Amino acid sequence: MPDIDRDRAWLLTVDGAPQSYVDLDDPTHLEFEYARRMAHVLDTAAPPGTPLDVLHLGGGALTLPRYVSATRPGSRQRVADTDRALLAFVEEYLPLPPGSGVTVEVRDARALLDDAPTASADMLIADVYGGVRVPAHLTTLSYARAACRVLRPHGRYVANLADTAPFRFAGSQLATFGTLFAHLCLIAEPAVFRGRRFGNTVLVASHDPLPVAELARRTASDVFPARVEHGAALARFTDGVAPVQDGAASPSPEPPPGAFTLG
Repeated sequence: MPDIDRDRAWLLTVDGAPQSYVDLDDPTHLEFEYARRMAHVLDTAAPPGTPLDVLHLGGGALTLPRYVSATRPGSRQRVADTDRALLAFVEEYLPLPPGSGVTVEVRDARALLDDAPTASADMLIADVYGGVRVPAHLTTLSYARAACRVLRPHGRYVANLADTAPFRFAGSQLATFGTLFAHLCLIAEPAVFRGRRFGNTVLVASHDPLPVAELARRTASDVFPARVEHGAALARFTDGVAPVQDGAASPSPEPPPGAFTLG
């Protein structure tokens, strides 16, 4: 649970691994690199300031919902998270500002997704971890179909995954979402793509062409630069990999010791 308080900025950890970072005075400040990469996808989804309907699977300390509220006032956002204790802590110590437009539900992410109305979301953001692994029921073809149903035709699916070479998990997600979405990309640090370390990989899926050049420019200029893989370059991840069926699903790989712990 939360163990670091820096005045009005909070770093929350779970089992020693950083889980969320919140700056109450500046919700547009995103400390974690993967969160900034997801924010780049959000920023390029519509003209600046345009409200969006966003469904968040996994909430943590509500870092990205706060970001959307600050950068796109009037957005409507729903959040599902099963960690009742964490959400109670957030409500008491890190409350959302009045009129945030964010509704938080203590609920399984898949259950909320299955109940969401068809074509009701402009963005679907998945950042769900059971401990340090993505749960198996959020990796399957039926899950991807549910995401496809809920997104509007122009909508984007964005997921925070963690993997390393040979990228069997990330590849399985590309293969799964590639059966339903025409345009995909992966965003990660070059060292992760080269298999030098375990790390976060952001998956983006859309029916419409993605602004890969703009995403590449934005992610390359971050403090920890990232690369955008798309098009034919994704074939190396999906070679010999089949979409994930419900009966064959498994969680994301176990991170090696120390992969995400604080030094």
